[in-house]
Amino acid sequence: MKVERMIYSKKKKHFTLIDPANGMISKEKIKFLKRFGTDAIIIGGSTDIKKKQLDKTILLIKKHSNLPTILFPGGINGLSSHADALFFMSLLNSSDPYWITGIQAQGASIVKKLGIKTIPMAYIIVEPGMKAGEVGKAIPIKRDNASLAAAYALAAQHMGFRLVYLEAGSGADKPVPTEMIHAVKENISIPLIAGGGIRTPGQAKAVARAGADIIVTGTISEENFFALKEIIAAVKG
Repeated sequence: MKVERMIYSKKKKHFTLIDPANGMISKEKIKFLKRFGTDAIIIGGSTDIKKKQLDKTILLIKKHSNLPTILFPGGINGLSSHADALFFMSLLNSSDPYWITGIQAQGASIVKKLGIKTIPMAYIIVEPGMKAGEVGKAIPIKRDNASLAAAYALAAQHMGFRLVYLEAGSGADKPVPTEMIHAVKENISIPLIAGGGIRTPGQAKAVARAGADIIVTGTISEENFFALKEIIAAVKG
């Protein structure tokens, strides 16, 4: 699968998160993302995305770039047959079974019917967790508890997940601690994604150097889109 081959390549990668619920991305920005060097666009995040809006966003991205499109659903309404792949994820440190296996069972037949390529991913919420932690009823991993994060990640690998995503939460005041990223990466052999709170080239570089294979930025693309150019360069530098 083309998207997974890209994910598993050895180079450091940057993914841009676009949430259609926050407004439609323009064709100009899509072209800039390609020029800046982002490796893929993740679409989703919110629980209140309208399917028509989701489909329109994906089709616009595909019309104006060849960047891979990966679904990051906040619910069943976050599914679309137009995307290249789907992060089929489980929020491992949720207190509610619905977010661990319930919604996955609810959506499995829809995913099959739509023919969406799935990438099993363990989603782990780290303090502060923000809206993602609140909605997913997570018990956020304390920022000083790197060993617990590493244990969750290794458990995910043993269970057959092909990716681990450490999430500080969209809009977090700071990223996942580098010590935690390093501890997790030392404990697993599958790709590691880190997102939430990454707003500067320095933060992006530190997260990448600590061991994250893929760095995700979302909020900064809404607050200061053109800052992405230097952030992406820092990830890959």
